Amino acid sequence: MRNIKLTIEYDGKRYLGWQRLGDSEKTIQEKVEGVIKLLTGEEIEIVGSGRTDAGTHARGQVANFKTTHQMSLPEMQQFFNRYLPQDIVVNKIEEVPERFHARYHAKGKQYSYYVWNNAIPSVFVRNTSFHCPQPLDLEKMQQAAEKLIGTHDFIGFSALKKSKKSTVRTIDEITITPEGDLLRFTFKGNGFLHKMVRILTGTLIAIGDGTLPPEVIDQVLADKVRQAAGETVPSHGLFLDEVYY
Repeated sequence: MRNIKLTIEYDGKRYLGWQRLGDSEKTIQEKVEGVIKLLTGEEIEIVGSGRTDAGTHARGQVANFKTTHQMSLPEMQQFFNRYLPQDIVVNKIEEVPERFHARYHAKGKQYSYYVWNNAIPSVFVRNTSFHCPQPLDLEKMQQAAEKLIGTHDFIGFSALKKSKKSTVRTIDEITITPEGDLLRFTFKGNGFLHKMVRILTGTLIAIGDGTLPPEVIDQVLADKVRQAAGETVPSHGLFLDEVYY
């Protein structure tokens, strides 16, 4: 039995997210599994490093599957990229130890969220960024972001109402980098709750345009109340950059 690890890039615009849904063919997992069945003749469930929401993109989603099929890795990669839709690409393929698990062995992730910060919308990045026409105070947003660094209970910055599992996560780094009128918010940490990156970004934007004070970060971390944080920005500006093992 071989254990195959895939690093996958996708444009999530047409899809309902990573995870296969019983009544829909519009998920990344379903498309990848369809090609695996074509390749191996086997019904195989692929394991992803984690879910991405409907409309979210990835540069470095990681998944693994097990098969007895003996096709070489270069041939396998060619097969994937021939039969997958053009908005899904296998960037890297490796054979890994039998015990490797894309989700359970992940140590951390990096996400980026893109904001087009200009009064006039952009035709070219409209599907991969959120349009914010108001001026944003970069220094104030970065100072507020520093309050999020470290280990905290982030349930107030998530779409979860309650959870049986721990909602404590560690954020190692947040950077806000201007690339012309495009702002890149980068989040690196050991894990992220449902919609957490989108809510953190929405909160930092609200601080940057003066809608919310920087102290709202301390308030939400202390009180764990989602309603006090900023809006959940749309999924189409979000990218899963990398999964760390």
